[in-house]
Formats: sequence, C-alpha cells, structure tokens
Amino acid sequence: MSGINLLEGQLNAAGKSFGIVVSRFNSLVTRELLNGAQDCLLRHGVLEKDITVVWVPGAGEIPQALRHLSDSEKFDGLITLGCVIRGGTPHFEQVVSLVTQGVGEIALQGKAPVTFGVLTTENLEQALERAGAKAGNKGWDAALAVIEMASLWEKLP
Repeated sequence: MSGINLLEGQLNAAGKSFGIVVSRFNSLVTRELLNGAQDCLLRHGVLEKDITVVWVPGAGEIPQALRHLSDSEKFDGLITLGCVIRGGTPHFEQVVSLVTQGVGEIALQGKAPVTFGVLTTENLEQALERAGAKAGNKGWDAALAVIEMASLWEKLP
C-alpha cells in the first residue's frame, strides 16, 4: 500500500477566500444557513475580509451570480445557500431543477470547487430543522465541504 498516491483535502482554510451566494427568499431559513457557513469558515481560519456574500432574490437566481463569481477566478471555493419549500403548484420542481442544473453546470467547469447548500423541503419545519435545529446546519456542512475541496483542489494534478 505504500506506493499509492493518496490525495485528500485538509480542514484548514487559512489564507483562502470564499464566495457565498445566498437566496433572500425564505430568509428566515437562509439567514441561518449563512450564519452557519460563515461560522464554519471563520472557525477554520478564514478571515472576515476573505468572505464575500452575494444576496440574490431567489434560488432561481443563484446560478447567475455563481457564474459571475466563478468566472472572476478570485475565490478558492464557492458556496450556494437557498431554500425551496414545496407548495401546491409545480413551481417547486421547476425552481429545484433550474438551480440544481445551473449550479451543477458551473461546478463542473472546474474554476473553483462549488458546494450545494440549497435546501429542498416539503415544509418550513423541515427547512428550519436543517438550518440549525435537529438536523444541524446545512450551511455549516456546505462550508466544511468547500474547505476540504479547496484544499484538495491545490493537490490535484
């Protein structure tokens, strides 16, 4: 096993910069996701001045702002945060499809690692559980993942 070249990221983000695109819609939830992401980044060595937060109206606009941040090549990692709650119309599926496809396309371009912290839930209670209650904070989780990926990014051939 000693001949295996093992590449893995570390959870130290000192000296790195991160962009966060967050949806204003459902801000009761998204503000908590943002608080969790920022707390995670700061606790892992990122300076406040190295965190850029971009607010967009809704989850559907996340890919547009994310594309701009990715194309700038100024960030070591990018985080998307939003909350789409199922309603009584097919609008939920359309928004979820738009944001997941858009973020996925940008993530695969490879300019910087991107993590997906957009909640897709059946109701507000489930969203609140994932924004810091019973199920932890998915904003924190997205930030932790992007820290590891940013570290790994430097090691990849």
